[in-house]
Amino acid sequence: MTDTKAGRVLVVGMGVSGIAVAARLHAAGWTPVLVERASGRRTGGYFVVLFGAGKAAARRLGIDGALHDRRSPEPPVNLDRSGRARPGSATGELPGNPWVMLRGDAEQAAYAALPDGLDIRYSTVPTAIEQDADGVDVTLRNTGSGRSVTERFDLVVGADGLRSTVRSLVFGPHEKHLHRLGYLVSAFEYSGTPAGLAPGQGATMLEPGRSMWVFAFADHNPTVMLTYRTDDVDAEFTEPPAQRIRAAFGPQPLGTTLGDVLDHLDTAEAPLFDSVEQVRMPGWHRGRVVLVGDSAWCVTLYAGMGVSSGLTGADLLGTMLERHDDLETALTEWERVLRPYIERYQEGAFADRKVFMADTRTEIRLRRLLPALSKTKLGERLVRRILRFGAVIRFKNADIVDTALPDTVPEGRAGIAGAS
Repeated sequence: MTDTKAGRVLVVGMGVSGIAVAARLHAAGWTPVLVERASGRRTGGYFVVLFGAGKAAARRLGIDGALHDRRSPEPPVNLDRSGRARPGSATGELPGNPWVMLRGDAEQAAYAALPDGLDIRYSTVPTAIEQDADGVDVTLRNTGSGRSVTERFDLVVGADGLRSTVRSLVFGPHEKHLHRLGYLVSAFEYSGTPAGLAPGQGATMLEPGRSMWVFAFADHNPTVMLTYRTDDVDAEFTEPPAQRIRAAFGPQPLGTTLGDVLDHLDTAEAPLFDSVEQVRMPGWHRGRVVLVGDSAWCVTLYAGMGVSSGLTGADLLGTMLERHDDLETALTEWERVLRPYIERYQEGAFADRKVFMADTRTEIRLRRLLPALSKTKLGERLVRRILRFGAVIRFKNADIVDTALPDTVPEGRAGIAGAS
């Protein structure tokens, strides 16, 4: 199977991964068509962390100059429902100085790197994908007008999220690939400052099987994450999200900060509410169709690597397509290099989940001791072990492309960011 560098590529999904793929493949000589189910671009978004792997990819994509660390200088606190506050720990204290920002920051930076005049179609979804040795025929439907058109592409990239339409059309139903972890998560932007907190102050409230996180920024409204364990994921979608979340955090009185946060959830704009699931697949490509980002390997919010792995996957895909004329070879090599890291992120998500939510009161008491423990050498070693510093350094901060392909194009590749 061979292909040209000037092939036509359909990219489905305008999240971080999809936009970055379109920008990177355009720089590699491809002609992207970018389609999105929604009627327009998303804005804002929840709290994300850009680890070293993501920062390295952003530099090569030429978008790092449009990103910055929004971390607040105010020290965070651990709260309980009575309002008692103890010193907390900040995500930015992890090795490699990871940047904290909004998902929308990465999306906007990648979007700014798209060339002028790129074919972008909103309210558009694929309804059929048929491929042969020479190309892929895709039927695209405009959900507003109901009009369908079938077009031919040299490559199709599915970057359309956890419940990917591309994946279901080419690789089979969601049930084959989605693995539930037994938790629900809600995330949304809070307008202003939650009651009981100072401006710019982050907070954590941990209870067995449930938690509230307020992620504060230096120059933006905070975002909130609420997460809890459930024995029946399907039941959580039978009532409005705010109602289910209140039930999960009851029946005790909510207290000042949690109560205010839940009141705000009732009027929050486009809050996320979903089950925590991973995508696990034996292969991310089939013929001329390849999956990238959450469509292929959702690692969950707990792993904190969604944006970083999406940018890395996009950059590495473009690099492999540049290095190999044979499409199958390029996609196979792309997956061979990337998969060991993604598998580590997925496996680590189970341990990382305990950072965001504790199972027992003993774990909560230990978490509250972390700031004090870090002040001694022995305690600092324990903290590093609990927070998995070794895995962060070796995998989350790895420059994956440079490690696998040290002779690749230098960082800050010309012709991507601001391309026209």
